[in-house]
Amino acid sequence: MGVLRLQLPTDPRWVNIVEKNIEEILTDHAWCEQKAATNAITIITNNSEHQDLVKDLLALAKEEIDHFEQVHNIIIKRGLKLGRERKDDYVNELYLYMKKSGDGSRVSGLVERLLFSAMIEARSCERFKVLSENIKDEELAVFYRELMESEAGHYTTFITYARKYGVGIDVEKRWREWLAYEESIIANYGKGETIHG
Repeated sequence: MGVLRLQLPTDPRWVNIVEKNIEEILTDHAWCEQKAATNAITIITNNSEHQDLVKDLLALAKEEIDHFEQVHNIIIKRGLKLGRERKDDYVNELYLYMKKSGDGSRVSGLVERLLFSAMIEARSCERFKVLSENIKDEELAVFYRELMESEAGHYTTFITYARKYGVGIDVEKRWREWLAYEESIIANYGKGETIHG
């Protein structure tokens, strides 16, 4: 998985599960985009002194909301309904890891939040790639290919800022630890009709 450095690839057969309930994957995906926008705003709120980070994460949040709208438009176009927000067990496991990983300092808190965000973007990018290459629905294949490229950019943004503002922290070491942790939990997923499920 090259640049993303993910340790365990998604089994392409996951797409067979997804294809059985397009409404569910689209609903889950829409809410993933909303949560990504909210996460970017949270980082801005807690780190407003970093003007470059604020500027870039505002653009990222707008893009995530645009993705939410795009997914919602596909749902409407297909005569489907946007269901209620879904719990994301994968993201919740990463969140708990993030909360126990910092040393309590603001710098550590920012680095851990950025690495948490990068990890979600990396796995989402990888899942979108798997969807784009394996789903039989041509419209969705093209859509997920385009989103894959966007998610890769978001991953890069988060990693770049972790390195920039992680003064006194071995960010590369922490990223390797995040990758190892993610590998330990992702094996439990890939069996549901959700982006991370």
